[in-house]
Amino acid sequence: MGRHHADNYVMAIKTTIRLCMGSACHQYGVYEVLPALQKLLTVHNLDATVEIRGAFCLGPCINGIVLEVGEQQIVNINPQNIEQRFKSEILPYLRQ
Repeated sequence: MGRHHADNYVMAIKTTIRLCMGSACHQYGVYEVLPALQKLLTVHNLDATVEIRGAFCLGPCINGIVLEVGEQQIVNINPQNIEQRFKSEILPYLRQ
């Protein structure tokens, strides 16, 4: 995460999480994962510095929902594992 100085303002650059919203991921429950992910960002005080953007097919969705955080792709996400995967994979990336 970086900062740009423009005049006397400091603007933080938000980290983007791209969440696949394609038809396969829709079937896997992306519309349950999205609010859970938003809540986790809020609970960890990251909602001001991280934004979630929907994306069409991100690739390997044969076994579950796909999301990207920066250059890291995380696969096999589902409504049952989003909290654990957030804590073990997404949160460490966001805090580095």
